[in-house]
This record gives sequence, C-alpha cells and structure tokens, in this order.
Amino acid sequence: MPEPTSITSRRGLLFGTAAVSAGAFLTGCTSNDTKNDKNEAPAANSGPAADDKPGKHVTIGFAGPQADHGWLNAINDNAKSRAKKYSDVSLEITEGSNDTAAQIGQIETLINKKVDVLVVLPADGKALTQVGLQAMRAGIPVVNLDRIFNSPQAYRCWIGGDNYGMGLSAGHYIGEKLKDKQDARVIELAGLDNLELTKQRTQGFDAALKNYPNIKKVARQAAEFTVESGQAKMAQLLQAQSKFDALWNHDDDQGVGALRAIKQAGRDDFLMVGGAGALSAFQAIDADDSVLKATVLYPPTMAASAIDLARALGQGKGVGGLAEFEIPASLTLYSAVVDKDNVKQYMATGFK
Repeated sequence: MPEPTSITSRRGLLFGTAAVSAGAFLTGCTSNDTKNDKNEAPAANSGPAADDKPGKHVTIGFAGPQADHGWLNAINDNAKSRAKKYSDVSLEITEGSNDTAAQIGQIETLINKKVDVLVVLPADGKALTQVGLQAMRAGIPVVNLDRIFNSPQAYRCWIGGDNYGMGLSAGHYIGEKLKDKQDARVIELAGLDNLELTKQRTQGFDAALKNYPNIKKVARQAAEFTVESGQAKMAQLLQAQSKFDALWNHDDDQGVGALRAIKQAGRDDFLMVGGAGALSAFQAIDADDSVLKATVLYPPTMAASAIDLARALGQGKGVGGLAEFEIPASLTLYSAVVDKDNVKQYMATGFK
C-alpha cells in the first residue's frame, strides 16, 4: 500500500468524496460576474480554468513503483485511462520499479526527453527527492502523487490519500454501530508496522474510538498487506479473542485472507470494516453475506486526478470553482466510508 514518507497525511485541502477525481472541479469555470449589492464584496475574477475542450498539447511523464499490489496496478490504470480521455495529452509512462536507483534513472530519462510535466509516485519519497528537485530546476513542474518528497521544492503540487483519515472514518463508523452496546470490544488487523502509513491509520482509529467510552480496543495484530498474511494473522486473532464486536482491517487485499480465516473459524458474531476500496470488498458488501459491512477509501482515482492537474499545469490553467489563477499546492483526498447504502455508486472505482 502507498507510503507517504515524511508527511502527516492530513495536510492539504479536502475536496468532496474520495472517488471523485480532480476532473470534477477542473471542468467547471468560476464566474467573472462582479455584480453585487451594497452589502457584498465583488467576486474575484478568475483566470482560465481547465476543462475538457482541447487546448495546448501537453506531454506528461508518469513514473511510479512496480505494480506489485492491486492498489498500485489501479494507479497505473487510472493514469492511462485518464490520459486517453484528452486528445491534447500524450502520456510517457515508465515500466515502474521498487528499486530507487532504477526509478531515478527512469525519471531522468523523462527529464531528458523534456516532457512538459512529470507525475511521480515515488517508491521512496525521501530517496527520490533529489530527482524531483532536478526536474523542477529543469523547468518541468512535478505533480507528486501520494508518497511525498522530503522537500516542497521538489514538487509543484502534491495529491494523495489520508491515512489518518482512514482510521478516523473506520473508527467513527464502528463507533456509531456500537455506541449503544455496553462494554463493546473491537480488534484491529493492521498493515506493515514499519510503515508510517500504518502508524497513521492506527492513530486515527484510536482517536475516533476515544469518542465512544463504551468501546475498548482489546487486540491489534500487524499483517503485511497480502492475502496470505491476512489469513494467518486473522487466524491468530480469532484464536486469541473468543468474543469481540468489530474488526477494522487496514487493507482490502489482506482482507481477502482475513475473510477466509473468519469463514474457516465459522465466526459471524461481529462486523468488519476494510480499507482502500478493492472491487472484491465492494462486491462482498453489496452481497451482504459476510461479516464485511463497509470499507474506507484510499482511492487510486488520485492518479486520474494527478493527470488532470498535470494537464492544467502544462496549459497554464487553474481549477474551476476556485478564484485563484493557479492549481493548489496540495490536495488531500477524503476517506469516505462505503457500505450497503452507497456501494453501487462506488462499484466502478473498485480495483482488482
């Protein structure tokens, strides 16, 4: 799963639900109408806002890590499909690598090709900061996707998910479901504990649960964002905890394994909330035939939004609906809760 290396994921602006791409607000235009009455200040005039109409051609270089996880594969798919939407965009996409030296080399190749804008999801934000600086110094604006560079000078705009917010959303959803239950017990199946994102998700979850004095977290187990680890670690939790009321699982991929362990144990006496927004999770929620009742989003549609932002940068345009002439410096996506009530709305955004 994505790892913001040195940022509290809370920074930036919140824009609508997590599954809505930046195109939703890039395609609108701000009003230039300055009419007002005596009690109203004039509205700010806006510069040109990006829209779907063909404009100046923009070549976007896209560099991400190896797509060895469902979420990362969805990142690549979202970027490619979004670029195809625009007749004025060409996408130069690298093979992707988890080796920092190899990814630096790929980005340097894009710099040497003199692409107009770079979109970079670094395998390691800290390690790739220098190549981000190199691009910016060469006059190529960088859209830093999710895992953030160490220096704000290494990117023009950052867009990414909210790991702390994932925990908050999961905690509040579970809290509202259990608020009337006396001495409610919850457990947590986390991701890799050496990642900052895992710590942030747990911090957000714990913060939300503090609003519900009747709820106690009685166990936490770290897995590895894989199906196999999810199954093994969930089996351990089930053996150790004979009774609990809710489970938050950080990642829908490892959740596939967790659900297997739960089924094998014959347990159905609690509710489960997942994380990220996999298609398999959406389908299970829609079917409503398992303990999985909801998942909180970490939307890979952010890659489509990054393409929108890169196109706007390349064309010197701003964001429709905002008064500023330029795109924002930072965009933090909201971790919406998807459950039985709204799952059909999000189904098309689910990743495999």
